Amino acid sequence: MYGSKLTSSVSHGRGTVRSAATVVPLLAVAALFVSSSSAGRSAPEETAGPLPTIVLVHGAWADSGSWNRVVRRLQDDGYPVAVPPNPLRGLTNDSGVIASFLQTIAGPVVLVGHSYGGAVITNAALGSSQVKALVYVDAFIPDQGQTLTSLTAAGSCFAVSDISTVLNFVPFPGAPAGVVDSYVRQDVFPGCFANGLPAREAALLAATQRPLATNVFSDPSDVPAWKTIPSWAVIGTEDHAITRASQLAMAQHANAHITEIRAPHLSMIAKPADVTKVIEQAVRATN
Repeated sequence: MYGSKLTSSVSHGRGTVRSAATVVPLLAVAALFVSSSSAGRSAPEETAGPLPTIVLVHGAWADSGSWNRVVRRLQDDGYPVAVPPNPLRGLTNDSGVIASFLQTIAGPVVLVGHSYGGAVITNAALGSSQVKALVYVDAFIPDQGQTLTSLTAAGSCFAVSDISTVLNFVPFPGAPAGVVDSYVRQDVFPGCFANGLPAREAALLAATQRPLATNVFSDPSDVPAWKTIPSWAVIGTEDHAITRASQLAMAQHANAHITEIRAPHLSMIAKPADVTKVIEQAVRATN
């Protein structure tokens, strides 16, 4: 997408030869093409220290594939990227899993979380010396003691009197008492989570969603890592799951660098270039 192989040949009767007179101008053209195709993109060479690993954490009712379009852009720009699965089994459990994963990475990390993934990175990065920046994408940014339920404000598609009109519940073996799996109803998913995306893509995401254990809704957050680690926030102004007002309030409370984009809750799918740009801003600011 961001490069091209250019070849040239001159035919002389029996064979094909490449002359310096032919190749040199073409190399100049190729250099011009590569330069112009990467204009405006953030090159890793601009950073002062070693390249950080970008760790992307997905949110509820999703999987690592939700980051694919951002991963592709970061890799094209030369960054090492890791997208560990978020278990979706509870905030303490999930944060512990991501914290353990971070310990397997050598060198600095920029930690990115989408939606519920924001709560996970807030807890997973606590006390970590290798996490240099936190980036929140359409995300919960909780303070100590706050829960997802307490941070879900009026205007969200989840702020309803009867949650069964939005979610389906399924028991699972070995669940803690009172805990079941939840799925966003497939007839609700497109308008709640995937507004702005093509209907076929929204339907595919609804059908392939991963379940979220219901204890996630009430698990209190611990001391937030954003108190000691600089943070950035991408706010989708068309988000129906976490309202713009809620995101702004949380981001401002965390003293995050805020970027608003016209995007739904799944902005990393709808506007991956914009999300990538903010991640790379965080890299440059902390490298």
